[in-house]
Amino acid sequence: MDFAAWFPMVAFVTASTITPGPNSIMIMASGVNFGFRSTVPHILGVAVGITLVISLAGIGIGAILDLFPVARWTLLAASTVYLLYLAWKIANAAPPAEADAAGTPLTFVQALLFQAVNPKVWALGMAAVALFAPGFAPASVVFVALTFAGVGLLSNSAWGWFGTVIRRYLSTGRRLKTFNIVAALALVASLAPALF
Repeated sequence: MDFAAWFPMVAFVTASTITPGPNSIMIMASGVNFGFRSTVPHILGVAVGITLVISLAGIGIGAILDLFPVARWTLLAASTVYLLYLAWKIANAAPPAEADAAGTPLTFVQALLFQAVNPKVWALGMAAVALFAPGFAPASVVFVALTFAGVGLLSNSAWGWFGTVIRRYLSTGRRLKTFNIVAALALVASLAPALF
């Protein structure tokens, strides 16, 4: 890894992880509905999952998906169906007082596994590896993956914290319902770049 490229890579990773996408929207909604502490396993699962996906992209899984369009379309279809299901769950989340009994945030394992079908993670992971891991050297790929995980951990923690901050303003059922519907629509809208 050329360490002169580290600062541009951190800028790229920061811009791509702080902007709204499936992970940040779901983490913010989890912070609103379940609080920050209950959202931490989700945040950690995203960090580990991103590390694994980017590492897999670096060892050639992304190239295999390019060679076999059926595999790419299957992944995209699975991503779409799962994101629509998660959007439905967010839109129908119970108010915080009821959520403790009626609902649960994503677990560490669920968040980790979600990264395998998250189109934004695959697209950004393959771009980052191509840009910042010259020759796809294993050490460079792992460095890119760990940078994504570290910066993503910070930005996703900020999204979760922001969710808990606005939680008090969403204390009425109507405001929370409106927020959850808007978050669900934003999650569905985050599919647009991958689909088109």
